[in-house]
Parts: sequence; structure tokens; C-alpha cells
Amino acid sequence: MADLVLNISVPEFFENRRTLEILQRGGMGEVLVWLLFFLLSIALLVMIVIQLVCLADLELDYINPYDSTKKINKFVMPEFITQGVLCFLFLATGHWIMSLLCVPYLYYNVRLYLKGQHLVDVTEIFNLLNWEKKQRLFKLGYILLLLFMSLVWLIFNALEEDEHSF
Repeated sequence: MADLVLNISVPEFFENRRTLEILQRGGMGEVLVWLLFFLLSIALLVMIVIQLVCLADLELDYINPYDSTKKINKFVMPEFITQGVLCFLFLATGHWIMSLLCVPYLYYNVRLYLKGQHLVDVTEIFNLLNWEKKQRLFKLGYILLLLFMSLVWLIFNALEEDEHSF
């Protein structure tokens, strides 16, 4: 089975003409691709905001450390996976600049994961609270930049498609 998957070339994988049309540049496919990028960026934004809310609740003693770390850790791996998928999709669809903008964030997430520092520890949460908040605020700013750029390109491609339809 593994040999079968490894021996499939890209043109064979995308034999379906409809899939090729969506992934090719121009047309409605480009608008759909940017819409997907925009929605993935929104998902990342929501995950990071949830983590920030949990940290703020912990700081104000609205929630205990165990529940806070449990909620935060529940969103860490989905955040990492979504960010990796977004970076890969930028690369696979030929949006090199956006892909390069995603690489530092992806590298940071991979580095945290490999060092085993990606999860929040319930015993150390109060010692690292300011660091965790700063880290997530930086991620929030980074994702807002990607979200804004995706929105601009989505609108640009939608207007371009509308212009070509007349």
C-alpha cells in the first residue's frame, strides 16, 4: 500500500479535471482558494483568542489553573496542524510570498513541539503566565496580518473575476 502511495505522480493524482481547474490560477478557482485561506486564518484566529481568554481568566482568578491549562492544551495541536496545513496550501498553490510569510510561525511551532514545550504545564502556569500571554499576542498579530493579506487577495481576485465575466 505504501508503494502505491509513493509511486503516484502529481499529474496522476489530479486526473480529475475539476480538481485541476480549482487549483489552477485564475478564474473562480482562485477565489475559492483564497476563501479557503481566509477561513483557515479565521480558524487560527479563533483558537488563539480562546487561549488568550483562558489566560486572562486565569490571571483574574475566574478559572482554576487545571481547567485553564486543560482548555488551552486542547487547542494547541489543532492550532499547529491548521497552521501547517495553511502553510502547505500556500506552497502547493504557488503563493510563494504567503508561504514564506508562514514559515517563521511554522518553524516556531515545530521547534516548540520538538522541545516538548508546546503544552502548558498546570504547575508552572502562574510562573509563565506573562510569557504565555505575550507569545499568544504575538501569534495573534501574526495571524491578523495573514488574515488581512488573505482578505485583500480574496477581494482582489473576486473583483478580477467579476471584471472578466462581462
